[in-house]
Amino acid sequence: MYIQQLYTSCISEAAYYIESNGEAAIIDPLRDIDAYLNLAKERNTTIKYIFETHFHADFVSGHIDLSKATGAPIVFGPAAKTNFKIENATHLQEYKLGNITLQVLHTPGHTLESSCFLLKDENNNPHAIFTGDTLFVGDIGRPDLSSGNMSSEELADIMYDTLIATIVPLNDNVLVYPAHGPGSSCGKSLGPNTHSTIGEEKRTNHAFQYKNKEDFIKSVTDGLNAAPVYFAVNAAINQKGYDAIDEVKKRGTIVLSIEEFKTLAKEDAIILDTRHANIFTQGFVPSAIFIGLEGRYAEWAGSLLPFDKKIILVTEIGKEEESVIRLARVGFDKMVGCLQGGFDAWRSAGEKVDMIIDVEPDELIMDLPHDPNITILDVRRETEFADGHLKDASNLPLSEMTNITQLAQFEDDENIYVHCAGGYRSVIAASILKKEGIHNLRNVLGGWAKIKMEESVEIVKESSVLN
Repeated sequence: MYIQQLYTSCISEAAYYIESNGEAAIIDPLRDIDAYLNLAKERNTTIKYIFETHFHADFVSGHIDLSKATGAPIVFGPAAKTNFKIENATHLQEYKLGNITLQVLHTPGHTLESSCFLLKDENNNPHAIFTGDTLFVGDIGRPDLSSGNMSSEELADIMYDTLIATIVPLNDNVLVYPAHGPGSSCGKSLGPNTHSTIGEEKRTNHAFQYKNKEDFIKSVTDGLNAAPVYFAVNAAINQKGYDAIDEVKKRGTIVLSIEEFKTLAKEDAIILDTRHANIFTQGFVPSAIFIGLEGRYAEWAGSLLPFDKKIILVTEIGKEEESVIRLARVGFDKMVGCLQGGFDAWRSAGEKVDMIIDVEPDELIMDLPHDPNITILDVRRETEFADGHLKDASNLPLSEMTNITQLAQFEDDENIYVHCAGGYRSVIAASILKKEGIHNLRNVLGGWAKIKMEESVEIVKESSVLN
């Protein structure tokens, strides 16, 4: 028996390769499937099954392409309905894989079709459970992403019954392999690890500590941040189907001359620059939006960019395909090419260039007492802002910067200093402001992590939000 977790940190996603006696199964594959095909080839095994724990909302799964490439059936649990061929397993149905068995456990709550897969070893003893978004390390899947028409409270009610009836009876030594780790928006507060045991979760996971169902429902439904806007898009794609990833890559990596690039831009294509933040601020194509590959690139693209517009890319040389694939993971398929030669070619051709002025935190602190027109724009999440911010700073979370009304609040005479926690989100925010015609701004290098270290800085907390 062999198990490998294939973890993609930028979207906090875990897929799984399970193998026994020359046969393999893949659980919750990403849209780009080469890693699974290559692993099976290296290990001289045949992919026999593709298991899906539920209709994922935070990424597009590779189940359709992987099934076409291998001939393996796509297996969902009960209640899953799709526009393509699948096998609906029943609760407790078993699938043989070499000398081991995978048993389907229908575990509704996160969504109605959610299911876990219990792996039994060669002696038919429960060894591990692949929990999807039903159970995480330290948390459970949020109940407000239903694929049906039920309320969060109704799904939380079902989730409580699921945990008591299906998860709690498992032996403490059973390994827990969830679909997500820290940073995922599919739960409220996932722990730092990407695997655990049933015993550890019973002892430490908040979901198992409530004395009654009412307390459980209240806890898991209170304080949920709004789900990223792309979640509904991705869930629908996973249920209805999508273009083959090879076609998306082919379209997205078409080489565009400067004139072709400019023509598409005039046709309202989005210019997306995926270079590093520190490079982008020094010069970029006017109206480009920055979302760099070094951060949670796909998530921010899904949260900030429309899915119905064409996207043209400016990348580092050699990063064209990566830029396209990582967008495709969250459902984008309208990428139509990359600027030939990247930004250097654009600048060398004498085309217009824009830039963002970077400043160190000490410059901001020195300017504050002397410039009455300074606006400090903190683009961190509300809870981050509440935990400590500069006096008189304004909080506009980056996730809300798709609202043009919010951006219209800034006056022409304001000197806007933008910062986040470390310097990635602030550059995204600054690029959005620039695109909307707001140019009198500065990006504070190092963000709050460096600002709060400055001498004489006055830090304010919002206790009403934190309590």
